[in-house]
Amino acid sequence: MPPMLNVTTHSFTDCQALAVALAERVAERLREGIAERGSALLAVSGGSTPRHFFERLSRESLDWAKVQITLVDERWVPESDERSNAGMLKATLLQHAASAAQFVPLYTDAPTPEAGLATVRARMASLSLPFDVVVLGMGNDGHTASFFPGGDRLPEALDVNNPVHVLPMRAAGAGEPRITFTLSALLDTRALYLHIEGEAKQQLLADARLGLGAAANFPVRAVLTQERVPVAVYWCP
Repeated sequence: MPPMLNVTTHSFTDCQALAVALAERVAERLREGIAERGSALLAVSGGSTPRHFFERLSRESLDWAKVQITLVDERWVPESDERSNAGMLKATLLQHAASAAQFVPLYTDAPTPEAGLATVRARMASLSLPFDVVVLGMGNDGHTASFFPGGDRLPEALDVNNPVHVLPMRAAGAGEPRITFTLSALLDTRALYLHIEGEAKQQLLADARLGLGAAANFPVRAVLTQERVPVAVYWCP
């Protein structure tokens, strides 16, 4: 099976160079959105991989007051928790010039994502979709967003025709309960990037892209094989 024609790869020998290039490209997209529509909408991933990218993006010159930022998914923990994606985002991206952006969090103080779902859905309904930019990551188990192997609502989350934008997710590999945008919502974007780092993830992604072995069932494959929006992979060792 040949590589998906919907996927292009940008490889860098240095992860700092990747962070600069991706930040410049995302900033360019946000400027275009502001110029054409008066505002821009960005959804990003958490975890440790995007820290350098966030720090670089935070210093890009654009009218950040006209940018809304949200997360593609979130652990159901308060912002003060070290595992909170929102906490990491505020410490890295929502700094410098980007401190003027409006952050729209997925977490509420409800005890579970299921209990907070109505509030989260109402909050996300206020966003001016489509996204201008969505930046995804990928775990060593082939998950992206909170699309975890064995997730209790994984088929729903990966259904590209699902009109629902946000779902709770629980999985053995997820640790905490999660809240996540669905794949159909994330594909409602003008630009889609997949940011990965490390040789192991490069091989994992190649296997998922070709549908080889166990990788044929990795959730990230749903992103790679969809035909709705092109995927630009940014990778460094």
